[in-house]
Amino acid sequence: MSVTESLKKREVITAFLRHQGKILLVKRSEKVGSYQGYWSAISGYLEDLTPLAQAQREIREETGLKSGDIQLIRYGKPLEVPSPKHHCCWVVHPFLFDIKDPHQIRLDWENSESSWIDPASIGTYVTVPMLQEAYHACLVE
Repeated sequence: MSVTESLKKREVITAFLRHQGKILLVKRSEKVGSYQGYWSAISGYLEDLTPLAQAQREIREETGLKSGDIQLIRYGKPLEVPSPKHHCCWVVHPFLFDIKDPHQIRLDWENSESSWIDPASIGTYVTVPMLQEAYHACLVE
């Protein structure tokens, strides 16, 4: 049995928000349960009936954007991200959304900072594991 197979699977969503070719990264606050201080996209545990419903809920909760403010571009193939430190294997459901107006974003307590970046520079940030791969999964048709 591999390490990945022995770890409990925990499903999460990661929603990338895009505006005029740039994507939003958020820095996880000290108040969240894991990866405090790391950069990520909008994320959360899968609790709703579908990954898409969860992604929309997390975007609403963490940014204040409503369904009319976002447009789904793509749902990427889920990725398995082993995390022995957290005693689990994250199953990441990645999404890419375009947004109309970035000035409407109001971060909640889960994130302490935000930055609009060129997607090619994800690797220059200290991010949650495999964030760049999750983004690339959203680009594959």
